[in-house]
Amino acid sequence: MAANGEEPNGAAERAPLDEAPQELLAAELLLRPARSANVFEETMQRLLQSVRLGLIGPGERLPAERVLATMLGVSRDTVRDAIAALTDAGYLASRRGRYGGTFVVDALPELTPVVTEEGVAPRRSVPRAELEDTLVLRAILEVGAARQAALSELTGPQRDSLWQALQECSAAEPSDYRRSDSRLHLLIAELVGSPSLVPLVADIRMRVNELLDGIPLLAPNIIHSNEQHEAIVKAILRGNPEEATRAMEEHIAGSEALLRGFLA
Repeated sequence: MAANGEEPNGAAERAPLDEAPQELLAAELLLRPARSANVFEETMQRLLQSVRLGLIGPGERLPAERVLATMLGVSRDTVRDAIAALTDAGYLASRRGRYGGTFVVDALPELTPVVTEEGVAPRRSVPRAELEDTLVLRAILEVGAARQAALSELTGPQRDSLWQALQECSAAEPSDYRRSDSRLHLLIAELVGSPSLVPLVADIRMRVNELLDGIPLLAPNIIHSNEQHEAIVKAILRGNPEEATRAMEEHIAGSEALLRGFLA
């Protein structure tokens, strides 16, 4: 979309992860060197976040093991073990042949319910302190990200990528809405240009999505959310930080109201 509010010509298509330019949202934003002693667990976490948040979408190929090992700063054995575990869990699948490799499955597995002797247990209640902590942290990170993104000098590919992410979110089926929504919010954070921000936003999005999975996905709310997304994106593309801040605050407030209503 151009600065005057019109849709940009030729929105950038997503490039393969091995070739994606730095200015476009890609899994590289989360596939960073593991720092903790639990290298295998953190490798699993980074790969799973990249898949569940849509940075590597359904049907897309993961980078080669050697590339992942370099990106994550771990051994190829660790990468291979993590991929095997996620394959067993139903998130990844291997294909042979010239165009083979490891791919994200077309339909991600549903969250596994807790089964007890009495049957399927209800979803756990969320402590009020945990809910408030998640919502406050999300507001700080995502409102700030929207403001800073609006203050940034965006390149043409960045502007096209943001508009494309908005269109994909607006057109997403309900079953795929959380992933597309997360990709849009993560892209806004990536536009800020702070390498430390995207993993923080990814972590809070995982927490928010786990909470959202516990409430109904309402059609009127999706429509309203899409309208708010458009207001946020247009404000960023116009370079209006005050408008971007207000739009993101209103958007987050709507989610907070639903979560507090269902979970508090």
